[in-house]
Amino acid sequence: MSISKTRQKLVDVARQLFAKNGMERTTMNDIAMASGKGRRTLYTYFKSKEEVYNAVIESELERLSDMLDEVAAKKIRPQEKIIELIYTHLNMIKETVVRNGNLRAEFFRNIWLVEKMRKNFDEDEIELFRKVYADGKADGEFDIDNIDLVADITHYCIKGLEVPYIYGRLGHGMTEETSKPLVAKVVYGALGKNVLR
Repeated sequence: MSISKTRQKLVDVARQLFAKNGMERTTMNDIAMASGKGRRTLYTYFKSKEEVYNAVIESELERLSDMLDEVAAKKIRPQEKIIELIYTHLNMIKETVVRNGNLRAEFFRNIWLVEKMRKNFDEDEIELFRKVYADGKADGEFDIDNIDLVADITHYCIKGLEVPYIYGRLGHGMTEETSKPLVAKVVYGALGKNVLR
């Protein structure tokens, strides 16, 4: 097994153990045994359980980033792409939190650690929004004076919606299908979108 595959297996096993038992009740020995690797192998890649936890968070953020990159690469109009990026972000965050069970509580308790680790992800997402807004402006779909500012605002608005979205407090029981037109209306209004062609 290659170095990267071995490391990824350790991270995957640790994520499952953290999700099931919580980080506090999972030991380095638990991770080594569950992965079928020795403690020596585990300590070759990680000096501490906190390092493993950080790797788990990074791995989850990479999954989210990969999904957003897929949406950004689609050959759809910028106005459709913005809405799809918003919903992909929210749905992937929710799915990540739900699939990580007990890790969820620790995720919210360690918010400053997560924020620090999210820095690169956040910067990449803002850059995706910049590109889509620039494309939309060039196509005449958006009337934006300051693309950088609008990209920042979009990212931080979505980030602020994560917790209400995860807990189902957003839209009072509306489905994604029924909420999308309303979200699009708010977003397009803010972007000065031209009338649909």
